[in-house]
Amino acid sequence: MIKAEVFDTRTCELGEGALWHPTQNRFYWFDILGDRLLSRDGDRAVEWAMHEHCSAAGWIDEITLLIASETGLWRFDTADGSRDLITPLEADDPATRSNDGRADPHGGFWIGTMGKGAETGRGAIYRFYLGTLRKVVSGITIPNSICFTPDGRTAYFTDTTVGQIMYQPLDNAGWPTGEARVFLDLGARGIHPDGSVVDAEGAIWNAQWGLGRVVRYLPDGTEDMIVTVDGAHSSCPAFGGPDLQTLFVTTACEGIETPDKAQGRVYTARVPIKGRPEPRVIL
Repeated sequence: MIKAEVFDTRTCELGEGALWHPTQNRFYWFDILGDRLLSRDGDRAVEWAMHEHCSAAGWIDEITLLIASETGLWRFDTADGSRDLITPLEADDPATRSNDGRADPHGGFWIGTMGKGAETGRGAIYRFYLGTLRKVVSGITIPNSICFTPDGRTAYFTDTTVGQIMYQPLDNAGWPTGEARVFLDLGARGIHPDGSVVDAEGAIWNAQWGLGRVVRYLPDGTEDMIVTVDGAHSSCPAFGGPDLQTLFVTTACEGIETPDKAQGRVYTARVPIKGRPEPRVIL
């Protein structure tokens, strides 16, 4: 078991969307309910007011992120804070917002949506690829754990309310082919899987809401390693640092009646396994 330390002391109501930009060598994350994008520039805390719920990002180039919001996918300039719409995302439905998302090894970007009140079945998962946005999963309540095997032939995802991390085969262009099947049934153990990331060895690291931990599962589903954080609602992991052996973990205050200072912060831990650089999103 590995104990994580505090990386950033700012409190997020719902920390999410952990991203290490591999060419900037810089970590980004969101406070979804606080409508903020946060980062650090060395020792300096940096943040941007987004004026709507934003939840996940990929990187397009040295200075530009793709950001998912409750209304669309956007180009975001990290140098001047400007943004331009790439494509709408459920912009005609004010009752939904974006949630978990991640770039795939083919240069696509997957993003989940959900009801703002976590209404049953109101959400979906979409894939944006080479200018096309297509719905790939329907009838989901809280989409999470979107991540991919190193060869780009498998996507993982979950509905946190169900607790099953699903295994979805992909074709040569990264689109789903065939039926998704259960990889891990954590719901049977009362565990609520949140965000996930896959390491260089193909193992999945899953943040578990309410348990203050990230668990590494081998490709055969065997539990292998645990990283603990002081924030109870661990929400999204990402690998970063120059050697990709630093695990970043966002946490949340949401749903905690009287949160202490440990809640809603970002944590880091050195781990013995390398991650993989996040793929570039190709527009």
